[in-house]
Amino acid sequence: MYVVATPIGNLADITLRALEVLRGADLVACEDTRHVRRLLDHHGIAARTLALHMHNENQTAQRLLGELAAGRSVALVSDACTPAISDPGARAVAAVRAAGFKVIPIPGANAAIAALSAAGLADPSFLFVGFLPPKVGARRTAIAALTEVEATLVFHEAPHRVRETVADLAELLPGPRTLVVARELSKLFEQVEAMPLAEAPAWFAADANRERGEFVLLVSAAPPREGLDAEAERVLAALLAELPLKQATKLAAQITGKPKNLLYERALALKGD
Repeated sequence: MYVVATPIGNLADITLRALEVLRGADLVACEDTRHVRRLLDHHGIAARTLALHMHNENQTAQRLLGELAAGRSVALVSDACTPAISDPGARAVAAVRAAGFKVIPIPGANAAIAALSAAGLADPSFLFVGFLPPKVGARRTAIAALTEVEATLVFHEAPHRVRETVADLAELLPGPRTLVVARELSKLFEQVEAMPLAEAPAWFAADANRERGEFVLLVSAAPPREGLDAEAERVLAALLAELPLKQATKLAAQITGKPKNLLYERALALKGD
């Protein structure tokens, strides 16, 4: 089974290898057969298709196993981008792998990476969050858990929730942050805009057209904390419970990479408490 990345907008953003695989596949499993048919017709590919989406993935996975057992090749695609990345497909891939069949990735267009490449954020790492929960309470809880992550945060968002999500990000993520809004990537109305996160709600409110399309939202990393982060605090406290102060400090520095003098001062404070 081939897991094939498809264009996120512009139909020309597909690799030669992906086209070769789609032309040779006995079956193309996809979220929406009408959507993928547009792509296949554009490239002159007359392949048999089968719907595989979040509501039927388990059952359809069994169909795929039957095709593979019969010696046929299957291409798994989503409506756009890569299957199993904020899209159905992971359960089907797991079932195919568990049955002993080979799964071959065919990489291609990726909305998150495209947005990062045009964002100009200098953080050395990023965390792909994908879609946040749609319900307000769960979304705010999820954002609150990300407040201290020292990496660019990458979100996908739908047009009908983007203003609410941006408002929650601006309220809950502390420190000066940059928000990059990547909208309709590779499509006619593509837009990539950077702004202070605190100003983002007003930017969306100024023009209703800015809420249209599919979004990747990038938020710059949390500012460096003064003192120790939560993990270093946990390690130091655990070591202090078992070892003398100087030995605990030395080991904590080796484990966490934090400065020994900073750990020593914190250890003194913890012993004092």
